[in-house]
Amino acid sequence: MPAGPVSRRTFIQAAVLGAASTVVGAPLPLSAQIPPDLLLGGPLPGKPSSPESWIGALHALGYRAAFCPLSPPADDKTVRTYEDAARKAGIVISEVGAWSNPLSPDDTERAKALETCRLGLDLADRIGARCCVNISGSRGAVWDGPDPANLTRITFEMIVETCRSIIDAVHPSRTFFTLETMPWMYPDSPDSYLELIQAVDRKAFAAHLDPVNLVCSPQRYFGNADLIRDCFDKLGPWIKSCHAKDIQLRTSLTTHLDEVVPGEGGLDWPAYLAELKKLPDVPLMIEHLKTPAEFARAAAFIRDLARKVGFEVG
Repeated sequence: MPAGPVSRRTFIQAAVLGAASTVVGAPLPLSAQIPPDLLLGGPLPGKPSSPESWIGALHALGYRAAFCPLSPPADDKTVRTYEDAARKAGIVISEVGAWSNPLSPDDTERAKALETCRLGLDLADRIGARCCVNISGSRGAVWDGPDPANLTRITFEMIVETCRSIIDAVHPSRTFFTLETMPWMYPDSPDSYLELIQAVDRKAFAAHLDPVNLVCSPQRYFGNADLIRDCFDKLGPWIKSCHAKDIQLRTSLTTHLDEVVPGEGGLDWPAYLAELKKLPDVPLMIEHLKTPAEFARAAAFIRDLARKVGFEVG
């Protein structure tokens, strides 16, 4: 899901240095490091003014993966400049967000969403991002919210046709169109995701994993290690990018589940990172936090635990 205006767009530039100072160690330029096999990334302060400022901000935070720094429309020359900068710096561009509602009951909104997805997938292909990601969409009034029609067979077939139409319009050759896992719309489980992959039947359709979004009950909360392993067992060959969040089950009735800073909730991070280590080219992207200090705390936690499960961390 999009990181939102606080986490992705409204950092202040001064926060970069403050956050970097709290991350484990002061990172050397990436070209001088032994390449780590943890491709960790997260949002950056504001919109980069140049490829150099973009790479500098990533270096300051010790990230080896990045959200796409450009938005459609972006001309080919600019796209190539950022792609070249990423390649030279050893940065993986994880994903282009195409956040919209392709299942909207409003025809105008639906048409706009489909164009957003097509443009996002095209940009991902041109810049060499691992994937373009969106949610499947909602049949209701809230674009990313629950609706009685979302988890029905009719909607499943609508999602299949929508994904095919987006991919067939763009014909990507080096990226993938993916849907973020969600609690109240497809794909809402590894099984429904696998069924979607088989039904869409396009080489350019793959998987995006956010395990926290699948934790939608106490049963899944306490069994989330098994859920995570099931996701990787069934979807591993198709997973192109992952999100890093955490979740806390509250004690107030009925059931309340809240996102929290990674390491401060109930997600089984050793299980998550152990599975991710089997897919060393898949980036892990921190999202949805409110302050530079929270992002720094999350990154430090993930790096520390990654070392313990056998990652090399730069």
